[in-house]
Amino acid sequence: MIAPPERGIYLASRSPRRRELLSQIGVRFHLLLFRARPGEDADVDETPAEGEAPAAYVERLARAKAEAGWRRLVQRNLPQAPVLAADTTVALGTRILGKPAGREDAAAMLASLSGEEHEVLTAIALKHGDWMESALSRSRVRFKKLTADEIRLYVATGECDDKAGAYAIQGRAARFVTELHGSYSGVMGLPLYETAQLLERR
Repeated sequence: MIAPPERGIYLASRSPRRRELLSQIGVRFHLLLFRARPGEDADVDETPAEGEAPAAYVERLARAKAEAGWRRLVQRNLPQAPVLAADTTVALGTRILGKPAGREDAAAMLASLSGEEHEVLTAIALKHGDWMESALSRSRVRFKKLTADEIRLYVATGECDDKAGAYAIQGRAARFVTELHGSYSGVMGLPLYETAQLLERR
C-alpha cells in the first residue's frame, strides 16, 4: 500500500462525491483544500489549450491539480503522504463541455446532449514527492431526447451548477440516461477501479 494506513492520503478536491466514493472503498484520506486569497491566481487554470483533445485536457488538469496539492502540502509543512487529484469533463465529439458558466449555458449544454451519445472522461493523478502517475477512465453515455420543459425544470433545480456537462448522473439527471458503457463511478467523478489500481502501484 502506498501510505501508512494510519495516515492514508490527501484528497485535493472539494467534491463531496469524491469523498463518498473514496470512503466506499475504504481509503483513509484527509482533505487538502485550496484556499485562494483575494487577488490570488487560481491554483490551476482550467482553460483548454487551443486544439487540445478532451482526453489530453482532462489528464493535464488532474496532474496539475495533484502538483498544486503537493505544493500546498509542502508550503503548509503538513506530514507527507500521497496527494490524489481528479478532473472530469464531458466530450461531445472533440468539443469539451466543462462546468457551465451559468444557467443559460447549462441549458445550452443539455440541449446539445439531448438524444446524443457523449463521452465522460475522468482522469486521476497521484503524486508523492518526485513520483507521479495518472490514469484515465472513459465512459460513453447516451441521453434520451429532452424536451425544452425537461431542460428548463432540470436547470431550475440547480443540480447542473458546477457540474461538467451540466448534469449529475447520481441525481435527477439519471432519468435522462438511456445507455451507459463504462464506469458509473467515473461518470460521478472518481473511477474506483482505476483509483484502487493507482493506489496499489506505488
